[in-house]
Amino acid sequence: MKILRFLLILTFIPAGAIAGIGDVESEMTLPSACVTGIAFDGENIWTADRKTDRIYCVNYESGEVTKSFSGPGYFMTGLAWDGEYLWVADMDFTNTSTEAYSGKIYKIDPETGKSLGVINTPTPDPHGLAHDGEYLWFSDNSEKSITCISPEDGTTIISFKSPSQDPRGLAWDGEYLWVADRSKDEVYRVDTRTGSVIMILPTPGPYPWGLSWADSKLLVSDYQTDLVSTMTVFGDSRFKRSKERYSNIEFTQDIINFGPGRVEDLNVYLAVPRDRATQEIIDISYGHKQDDFHTDRWGQKVALFKRPTLDPQERFTCVMKVKAKIYDVSYYLFPEKVGSLGDIPEEISRSFLENNDKYRLEDPAIQKAVKEALDGEENPYWIARKIFDHLRENLFYKRVGGWDIAPTIIKRGSGSCSEYAFLYIAMCRAAGIPARYSGAVVVRGEDACYDYVYHRWCEVFLPGYGWIPVDPSGGDQPWPRDQALYFGHLSNRFLITTEGGGASKYLNWDYNSYETYSADGPVQLRMEKIAEWDTAE
Repeated sequence: MKILRFLLILTFIPAGAIAGIGDVESEMTLPSACVTGIAFDGENIWTADRKTDRIYCVNYESGEVTKSFSGPGYFMTGLAWDGEYLWVADMDFTNTSTEAYSGKIYKIDPETGKSLGVINTPTPDPHGLAHDGEYLWFSDNSEKSITCISPEDGTTIISFKSPSQDPRGLAWDGEYLWVADRSKDEVYRVDTRTGSVIMILPTPGPYPWGLSWADSKLLVSDYQTDLVSTMTVFGDSRFKRSKERYSNIEFTQDIINFGPGRVEDLNVYLAVPRDRATQEIIDISYGHKQDDFHTDRWGQKVALFKRPTLDPQERFTCVMKVKAKIYDVSYYLFPEKVGSLGDIPEEISRSFLENNDKYRLEDPAIQKAVKEALDGEENPYWIARKIFDHLRENLFYKRVGGWDIAPTIIKRGSGSCSEYAFLYIAMCRAAGIPARYSGAVVVRGEDACYDYVYHRWCEVFLPGYGWIPVDPSGGDQPWPRDQALYFGHLSNRFLITTEGGGASKYLNWDYNSYETYSADGPVQLRMEKIAEWDTAE
């Protein structure tokens, strides 16, 4: 049972300390127990309570309730401030048992509490409200949508799919829309041109509802804890690590010669993983001593194992054992903070804008796809993001056994993870964005498991941020929030072994491992490449 509490402000960031992106700077107890909407007018926090049917005005600095008045409806769900007036979303229940309702948005005089007008929403279940300086935005919980309307007559300006399945409060930060999701306990920064999610932050409480923007920070009210939290949004952090996985990984390449001829000059190259934002390598050992180490032109280190001959029925086994801490990593990407194409270092452009046979940047199919995807876009973030979206909309995942060239993939309309990567790299490079690929062995479900399928994705260089992970094949998801998890985010399922920009002297176009040999007579080789995962202590 909810209990009405006294107002209290709790500060969590010590004086002089720098708050990180997503950190809670302070929390305030709400003036009533069933707050569904909040708004900030520059000095005061306004709250709407669906149970008391009242609107409260709370001074942001002192926490004092300075006034309250009756709301215009009977089930208020959202609140917004336009600089002069309050706007209140209401579900307008006529029969709660049958959920017979129609959405309304009221214009309120904050001095008197009187309603100055009402708009019937085009969808029935508004749950969040924001004003962008010209238009009203509302989320609809039953339709799973975000809609922009004219405050004059309710005309729909634009509507798109909500980031996830339980949208609640909205806030406008001056350029982008923020959306709270109750079920995911997250808030999303959303591009209103496309509906794309460009940032995901966890909410302080378990039931986020009301959102508002205040002095470059996000206010989040929680229906369960009865708190409104002030969250830091802007900062200098590039990424955040979470969900540490401490694992032992054993990668084995096993080769058996079934003959009848003899294998000669057998060279096996195992890609050596390194420390990255997503992983810390604690230890690497090998089943038997390597013959040498080499580094290719992309900076990828490999361990070489040699066998002069492999007679019929003989076997050659190479093992690499890795102990590592692997993290879930989310990059904090602000499109407005990304530099221009001219800010990309020359040495990065020289290597990672390179053309070759697999990419074929000048092919008419690649040039056409880039033009269709970008439509004149110049911001490097949006170039990379629009190409990501173009592949999601025009390709579907299918493993057909080969690693075809980029023009073939786009004409066919399908590809494996490697083929998605080749095409994405080709389009990014053709548009002036340096791009490369990463390859990894993968956790398949449980902590103790094995993998022989593996995975490859991309990284793009964004000036001001550096290399950012992008997984174009993984991004084929139904919800914008889930699509965003594959642009600037990497889960803790991957031990990254390989980093490459194209053909390698030692790995060719492969990743994890590669082998070369010659044969004296006909030979049939059985190749087994498998990674085994287990927890480390």
